[in-house]
Amino acid sequence: MAEAVRAAAGSATPIYPVGGGTGLDYGLPVTRPGLRLSLAKLNRLVDYPHRDLTITVEAGMTAADLARHLAANRQRLPVEVPQADRATLGGAVAVNASGPRRYGCGTLRDCLLGISAVDGRGTVFSAGGRVVKNAAGYDLCKLLIGSCGTLGVIAQLTLMVRPMPETSALLAGDVADLATTERCLAGLAGSKLLPVAIEVLAGPAWNDDPLLAPRRKTAAGRLVVALEGTRTEVEWMIGQLAAQWSREGIAAPDVVRDQAAAPHWQRLTEFAVAPGHSNGAPTLTVKICVQPSATLNTIRELFWLQPGVSLQSHAGNGVIWARLPLTQPREWRALLDGRLRGPVAAVGGSLTVVSYPAGLDLTARDVWGPPGGAAPLMRIVKQQFDPQGLLNPGRFFLENS
Repeated sequence: MAEAVRAAAGSATPIYPVGGGTGLDYGLPVTRPGLRLSLAKLNRLVDYPHRDLTITVEAGMTAADLARHLAANRQRLPVEVPQADRATLGGAVAVNASGPRRYGCGTLRDCLLGISAVDGRGTVFSAGGRVVKNAAGYDLCKLLIGSCGTLGVIAQLTLMVRPMPETSALLAGDVADLATTERCLAGLAGSKLLPVAIEVLAGPAWNDDPLLAPRRKTAAGRLVVALEGTRTEVEWMIGQLAAQWSREGIAAPDVVRDQAAAPHWQRLTEFAVAPGHSNGAPTLTVKICVQPSATLNTIRELFWLQPGVSLQSHAGNGVIWARLPLTQPREWRALLDGRLRGPVAAVGGSLTVVSYPAGLDLTARDVWGPPGGAAPLMRIVKQQFDPQGLLNPGRFFLENS
């Protein structure tokens, strides 16, 4: 791989790393011809000292294959990756993929112990190691997470894994309005419960799921909480949560345990991977990040701006994924800049376009928003790792904003 990058750098040929191809819609489309560098066969298991709860794999291994290796020792990587059968671990790190369990289990930033990659000159570099306490030098692991392949082509990863829980359960209940949701979330935050996921769901995209769809047409949405641990712990938490919800008018929540919850977990994980069209209508999908305390007010704004919105919020983390129907496609820029980014920026949040219909001529500013105060420093870092600007040119905001 390093030889291929060095050869491309020698002729100033742009380099486009590709794993499973699941993240190609993330960011801006490719505009310059170049070398498509496939990592699909860089997929070996390098080292797995399972008693140390670490595993080292090549970046082309899929998330599903990693799960199969870990399952043999009843272990897991507690980070959900959409389209796991195709998505590679290197690609998941490059786009900073995460799912509902980020509330209780963290993200890839919390699991990545070591990394090896190739920079834009074709030079191999490594950072981190196989231990959690590894503080020597710059934290290049964190630097590469979410960099969209613009700083280096990831070759190998060392990950911290965890034992599988003895049992798990998903609890779901209708919420009459956002005020009820807020009280339920406040009660959860002030309790002794330890959920791994807290999800607020709303909109027609959930109507075909028997657990995640609201039972009542008048409900504002659905509140879903995931619990994991020993059987005694989980059963106690189910009883405590059901009692809390009962006081807020949510009687007899639906409970699905263990493997029976798998298809619902998949729906929760895959919502972030949305097509540019839904039911034949053009759809803009955005990711909004705000302080957790601002989550419900942001959802309230979305309901007001786009009555047909479908959304999923990792409510304990302040992350909202929203599918916005473009009833008037020509007004998408006014929707983004004027009506969406303004309220989000007002509470110190950010908005990123995740997917959009073909034909929309989006700029880097449209997709990523205005560059922040760290942009000049990020450009200096980019220059150090990729002086010719050959790694995934145009995909991220650094070259275009």
